[in-house]
Amino acid sequence: MPKTLFINTNDLPKVKTPQGEFREILSEKLEGAKNVLGTLRYLQSGQKYDAAASDKHQLIYLMEGSGSIHLEGKSHEAFKGMGVYLGPQESASIQAGEGASLKLFHLEVPQIPR
Repeated sequence: MPKTLFINTNDLPKVKTPQGEFREILSEKLEGAKNVLGTLRYLQSGQKYDAAASDKHQLIYLMEGSGSIHLEGKSHEAFKGMGVYLGPQESASIQAGEGASLKLFHLEVPQIPR
């Protein structure tokens, strides 16, 4: 039987990386969620996160801040409420603007077998 969980993301550990900080908020390890990974990512002024090409679908949503999304060789201004969907083998990079920060929600799910 499915169970509903309340997740206080502020209680989860933040991990520092060269591409900003992140918190895993949805995973098999934390909640038993199979085949999905949800992460909050935090970028400070000028920091960049590279969403590498993989065999998964990715959704990256800008929750707070402003910056740019680099997709298919083009740079696009990005603000709160914008985002990008990446199909398998697609990549993008997201960069916080100068003097700005970004909070991103990053969701990764595998391809469904046909």
